[in-house]
Amino acid sequence: MFQRWFLCAVLLASTARADLPVEAIGAAEVLPARLGPHWAWAADVVLRRIALVDLESGRTLGMIDGGFGVPSGLFPTQRREIYLPETHYSRGSRGERTDVVTIYDAASLAAVAEVRIPPGRAINALSSANAALSDDERFVAVFDYTPATSLSIVDVQRRVFAGEIATPGCSLAYAAGPRRFAMLCADGALLIVTLDQAGREEGRQRSKPFFDPVRDPVTEKAVRHGNSWLFVSFEGLVHPVDVSGPSPRFGERWSLLDSTDRKDGWRIGGQQHLALHGPTGRLYSLVHQGGPDTHKQSGTELWVHDIAARRRVQRIPLRSPGFTYLGVPIGLDWPWPFSRISDWLLGYFPDLGVGSVAVTQDQQPLLVTGSNFSGSLAVYDGLSGEFLRRVAPGNMTTLGLQTPWTGAETTR
Repeated sequence: MFQRWFLCAVLLASTARADLPVEAIGAAEVLPARLGPHWAWAADVVLRRIALVDLESGRTLGMIDGGFGVPSGLFPTQRREIYLPETHYSRGSRGERTDVVTIYDAASLAAVAEVRIPPGRAINALSSANAALSDDERFVAVFDYTPATSLSIVDVQRRVFAGEIATPGCSLAYAAGPRRFAMLCADGALLIVTLDQAGREEGRQRSKPFFDPVRDPVTEKAVRHGNSWLFVSFEGLVHPVDVSGPSPRFGERWSLLDSTDRKDGWRIGGQQHLALHGPTGRLYSLVHQGGPDTHKQSGTELWVHDIAARRRVQRIPLRSPGFTYLGVPIGLDWPWPFSRISDWLLGYFPDLGVGSVAVTQDQQPLLVTGSNFSGSLAVYDGLSGEFLRRVAPGNMTTLGLQTPWTGAETTR
């Protein structure tokens, strides 16, 4: 009986006809001059790309091939360009290795130039801090790990490789002013590297340790608030670092968790567990209930803190961003209460929980969350926390989210 029904279904499908318009092949479009306030980039390590999606319409607007690793773009405000550190092999997964910083036109998303760098850039699962753009938007610093640590400096204005700077014991890259970059060191210190006009090392300064790398290390997933970077430790302590002066200034530490939270086993966790809305000073943090060393476990709630008051102002229960198979979303947007069943089913698998979060920077912000091994994204109202929709940019994984452009009031 089943075979008969299956054969009938196949025959009906083969004879079905849809009157669709003929699609033009080879057409190329460009993004509008006025950027959308609710656009986000989602990184896919399997398809090796970052995809640009409109969180309101759910439409995928474009994508950029990023090569090996987790692609993460750098987005200047003074030039309509995108900078993407990339690694490629001549025979796909083997052969001669080529590392470059590729410069893309931000309207067409087409590559317009590339600068070769030494073949040693770090390829890892980190969603941020593998590269940084200086505050004057002149230089890109790419973190190298061979396993010796260094920075490859690219002058994106002149389109040239400026040189490599050895940084033993210190890793990653964070913008720290015009021609300056900060790095985290293995002993808990911060290294500041200053460049001259040509992009060569002009000086360096190493601070005293500001966190204990053994008892309570910070994660590398810091967010920037004005001139300060906010690093959060495994135990939920916020370490503010002001990089505006000649030397870094370390502010008073404060906690995302109170004694009751700790007693109940709440902890930070996720692939990209922090997001910050600059206009309101709201810090969003993914949290879950778990034991020590669960800092990579997906979040079940999103806690919102007022940075100025240093207190929690909101708790947002999270829904799964959804599941995709080969980039195609599996429809589980059932009506309530069945939607809770689908969320439970998806949440049963840790890597389909909420691993990443980002927030748009306009006056009516949207939150976007993703799962490590799903390309589907969940969208929330950034102020009320209301779940709005799921969107699917066609990715297979989500290992990084970026919302770099400030909104419709900004033209490029």
